[in-house]
Amino acid sequence: MAHNSMIRVNDDLSVATIVHARQQPWIDSPAQGVKRRILYRVGNEKARATSIVEYAAGSQFPQHIHSGGEEFLVLKGIFQDEHGDYPAGSYVRNPPGSMHTPRSDQGCTILVKLWQFRQDDHQRISILPSNDMIFSTQHDHSMVLFDQFDEEVRLESWCANTTRTILNPSGLEVFVVSGSFQSGPEIMETWSWIRLPAGMPLELKVGAQGACVWIKSAPLEHINVCRFEIE
Repeated sequence: MAHNSMIRVNDDLSVATIVHARQQPWIDSPAQGVKRRILYRVGNEKARATSIVEYAAGSQFPQHIHSGGEEFLVLKGIFQDEHGDYPAGSYVRNPPGSMHTPRSDQGCTILVKLWQFRQDDHQRISILPSNDMIFSTQHDHSMVLFDQFDEEVRLESWCANTTRTILNPSGLEVFVVSGSFQSGPEIMETWSWIRLPAGMPLELKVGAQGACVWIKSAPLEHINVCRFEIE
């Protein structure tokens, strides 16, 4: 595909970006029964991307290599591949060069990031949910999922009607897994995503039902990010 037809969605990393994903349409992928809601994308089918991906029951992607790495959080159902079954709450990092055949027998939904790994990040991470981490919104809780190089990823639950400030020295992404919070005029409900450039802290008030959020503190694009040729 020609370079001038490259897909670009929310590709300006210098501005604050908010997507209310449940208001977005599902877009078919090349695999039957697999659909996407795009939060960020630069490229075509090979792309640096952040998406919500839904697998219908019995659907799968053909075996493929993640040359630029893959990171995902299971939001609903059970994601599966050759390495095992990953129920809701599972967090996985497949490093550059890893290979798998993703599928879901019963159906699932995941938050997934592609081609955003550092070139020198070679560690595979697989964290299955514990009982005190399953997207609770009833108490304050924080679990670090990854903390290496210049990147920290964590899953947090926040009590209802509390206020907080998240500092942002290098870049910030927050995805609402369940519940809600308000930041300025924006109400961030379930599956809303906010991305902020470095130096822009996130000030918020948690909603009446509490909130569970996935947070990444890292440069929005690593200096040594895995790169690819546009198809």
